[in-house]
Amino acid sequence: MRKALQLLPLVFIACGALATFASADELKVGEKAPDFKLPASDGKTYTLADFKGKEAVVLAWFPKAYTRGCTIECKSLAEHGDMIKKYNAKYFMISVDALEDNKGFAEQQHADFPLLADTAKKTAEAYGVLGQNGLANRWTFYIGTDGKIVAIDKEVKPATSAEDMAAKLHDLGVPPRH
Repeated sequence: MRKALQLLPLVFIACGALATFASADELKVGEKAPDFKLPASDGKTYTLADFKGKEAVVLAWFPKAYTRGCTIECKSLAEHGDMIKKYNAKYFMISVDALEDNKGFAEQQHADFPLLADTAKKTAEAYGVLGQNGLANRWTFYIGTDGKIVAIDKEVKPATSAEDMAAKLHDLGVPPRH
């Protein structure tokens, strides 16, 4: 028992070093957003490059379809998406769920925007959102028309996702849609 207690500080130091290492790889505002090619709930496949020079892109990562917080977030975006659609931006919810799960979830919540499926978890890894549990963290990335990250929200409030997203697009100076 005494040896275990003596090793405890080393465990904490090692965990701290790992946490520091992991956070050093996180994307930052001003960096180029990683491109992706992912299938969506609307039957299309999207890439970030599709929007370069045309529209801002918002990627709202969520942990798991059909769970409480994700349902609240999707419902907010579905019911108040008109606030976001005023801006020259394309928005997506994105998870590591299977495409069929996202299709059913989008249909259940009457989502009129695409839900992207990153089943290989490559995009989640590139964006640094993959948690230790294998699910995505609830983080939202705002990407400018130049393909660079202009904001990252790591404190997403599911119930006000649409309002918060529209306010952030306004604050970032994203122009209105013509």
